[in-house]
Amino acid sequence: MNAEHTAALREFDTTTARWGRLTMIAGLLFALAGPAYLVLFSGLDVEQARIWTALIAIAGTFGVLWVVEPLTYYPILGQASMYQAFMIGNISNKLLPSALIAQSAIGARPGTRRGELAAVMAIGGAAVVHLVSLLVFVGVLGTWLVGVVPADVIAVVQTYILPSVMGAVLVQAIVSTRNLRMTLVAGTVAALVVFVLVPAVPSLAFFGTAIAVLTTAVLAWFLRDRTAAPSGPAAGAPAAADAPAVPAGPGDPAAPVPPRTEDTARG
Repeated sequence: MNAEHTAALREFDTTTARWGRLTMIAGLLFALAGPAYLVLFSGLDVEQARIWTALIAIAGTFGVLWVVEPLTYYPILGQASMYQAFMIGNISNKLLPSALIAQSAIGARPGTRRGELAAVMAIGGAAVVHLVSLLVFVGVLGTWLVGVVPADVIAVVQTYILPSVMGAVLVQAIVSTRNLRMTLVAGTVAALVVFVLVPAVPSLAFFGTAIAVLTTAVLAWFLRDRTAAPSGPAAGAPAAADAPAVPAGPGDPAAPVPPRTEDTARG
């Protein structure tokens, strides 16, 4: 990777980080504007105790995902795509599959510069397709389609569409990783959590995903093949383009440095 490309990628990191922060802050303010209006100006007399009780209840159910999701998505998507993904939503069933398929199509490994740029383009394309299809099939044809599609077909779609999408994501992730040992570890841990741990301790059902992810990460670290040489670039991909997705250091335009902590946390 020459100095020109390194400077361009550094500018890309700076620009996406700046606008990513600003758009995330703007999104946060808009999201809180409605509840704030109801509490302060609607006259509904909402007590603070109720608000804190509701917040604690939500945090107890979904709070673990606030930490697990950014940690698990970041190595695949990269900084710029993290801002896109968390602003758009539907990450696991729409944006992550799009990014994985795009990376696989061009032979880019997740966690590399090539993989990060592929994820950016894939998420942008997925968002456009989503909005256009939403406009056509819901905004224009929605009522007509619901009336002509048999109820049995709708029930089947509602039952199996999400497992179908998640199954495709799982297969794509296995193909992209191509690591039999880690695949077996992840599959074994997930099966134990779903079929053994949660039935034995039902109160852990909401934390099943977090338990599976953290346990797999720890076991993958200790059970990794320590004698294997680091994998090279993906087939057909230039070596420089598959460099780790980290910006160059200020003292050496070609030297990689770790990602900035604040960017990772915000993603």
